[in-house]
This record gives sequence, C-alpha cells and structure tokens, in this order.
Amino acid sequence: MRIRATMAAATVTGSLALAAFAAPAAQATDQPSLAQAHQVAQKAAGHSAPQARSLTATEAGDPYVMDATFSNIKVNSGKSAIVVGTTNTVHVSYSFTFTHGSDVDPTADDFVPGVDLYRTDEGNALFGDAPATCTAASSTVANCKGSIDINPQEELTNVDAGAKWTGEAFAVAYNGQDPDSPSDPSKIGTAYQDAVSSNALQRYSKLTVNASPEPVKKGGTLTITGALTRANWDTHKYAGYTSQSVKLQFRKASSSTYPTTYLKSVTSSSTGSLKTTSTATYDGYWRYNFLGTSTTPAVKATGDFVDVQ
Repeated sequence: MRIRATMAAATVTGSLALAAFAAPAAQATDQPSLAQAHQVAQKAAGHSAPQARSLTATEAGDPYVMDATFSNIKVNSGKSAIVVGTTNTVHVSYSFTFTHGSDVDPTADDFVPGVDLYRTDEGNALFGDAPATCTAASSTVANCKGSIDINPQEELTNVDAGAKWTGEAFAVAYNGQDPDSPSDPSKIGTAYQDAVSSNALQRYSKLTVNASPEPVKKGGTLTITGALTRANWDTHKYAGYTSQSVKLQFRKASSSTYPTTYLKSVTSSSTGSLKTTSTATYDGYWRYNFLGTSTTPAVKATGDFVDVQ
C-alpha cells in the first residue's frame, strides 16, 4: 500500500483530524488500516511529514502519546537491499519488541501496530496489507511481527529504486473509539519512532551467457554473448540495462570455483546485450558476472560449458 506525501503533510487536529485519516476503499476492513493508524501516530508525535520533527504538546481532545517504546526492530532481517521484480508481491518481514504501560493491550482487536518504509526525498510510503501481530511476553512487553507488502505493478516506478527508503514504527490503541469518527479522540493512544531502518529498493536483474561454437578446437576463438536485463517498474517488463560493466569469468572443468580475477570487462550495449571473444584452451565453464549498482542487485549467469577438442 502506497500513501502519497500530500496525505502526510496535511495539518489537522481533533476529531476532524481522525475522520480525515479514513482508510482508502481498497484497504477498508473491519480493522483500522495501517495507513490510517500511521497518520494518527505520526500526528500525535508532532510529525507533519515523513521527516523527523521534534515532539510537540498534544492539543486538548487530540490522541495522547502512550507510555510505550519500540526496541529490537528488524526490517528485512537487518538487510538493506530489497529486490523487487515486475510481477510478484514482495513481503518484507519485520519484527520488534513493544514495551508498554500496564494500561496498554497490544493484543486488542483495535490495537494497530506496524512498520512502513517511506521515501526520504519525496514522501511516498509503503505499508503492509495488515497490521503486525503482537504476542504478549509479559504484562508490559509484547513481541510483534508483520510484513511490508510491495506490489510492483501498483506501487513502484523506476524512480523508487535506490537507497532512499527509511523505516518508521508506529502503534495506535483506539480503545473502543471509531477510527473514522471518534467520539473522544483523547482516549486514543499512539506511539511512534522514526528512522528504524535504512533500505534500498532494487530492480531485479537477470544475466545470460552463451559461448560458441560448441565444441571448439583447442586454440580456436570462442564468441561469448549474453544479455543483462532488469525489472522496469514503469512498463512491468524486463529491459536491457545499458552501458554497464560486466565481468567475464572462466573455470576449468576440473575446478568447482571461478577464479577471483576476471578475464576481461565487457560493457553492455544500448539494449543490454553483451559480446566478446576469447581463446579456447581448456574444457570448462564461461559466465558473465555483474557486480551490481545501488539500484540493481549483483547477478551471475549460469556457466555455459564448452568442450575443447
């Protein structure tokens, strides 16, 4: 689920503010949505945009800040890179410990905790399809788990790739209040913590190789072709990754590993294609190896075996 920065930037208070945070129709369920709860928690913490701001006093009738803290927060198992293709939804797991006062019930049906990712340079945010699930470890500690669900066909464009995403944790205890039209917003509790992770969304990459002719005479010339492509989130297809340096590697049939040194570097064409030549000396496997960029993960082609006669 993606939420535009214009939603986060609105300045609202009181019961009208809570009504303004109604869930989009696509996410409407019997339970308040993550996007809705996020806005409530962010406002109560004094944040009028995704960037961190200092805490401000709560106005009369506004939600209150709970006696609660987040800790042990892990997004994507602590890994920065999140790789997304063109079709499949990617489920980015997260977990955290929620320590709270005795008056807070993280297992209540209208308690909505979660973690989202937002663009630090624009403000777009990605949420899960459902709130995190919290399990009580004691009367004041709960362990919570959830996922951020990223659908590339609906939520991403190519400009979203790169190390531009920050995680923020939040929780809202509605305490029996209607999320869309609370009779007493001051009964709604919130918790919020910014900058809990730093992540890079990357466009899934593919790499192929073909060495020919097969077989080849010893001392003959091999032509090694291939293609480097990556997910295009604008067209939802794979397209050539142009002008990229790709390494050529060879390992003898008698070896199980490729040498750490490369035979040569080959630059991908305007269509992502690769082509070079090399002398055939031993039976073995040829492959291309792309080391990756900030927007595209590293990828190795499956080695192509050539019999040298």
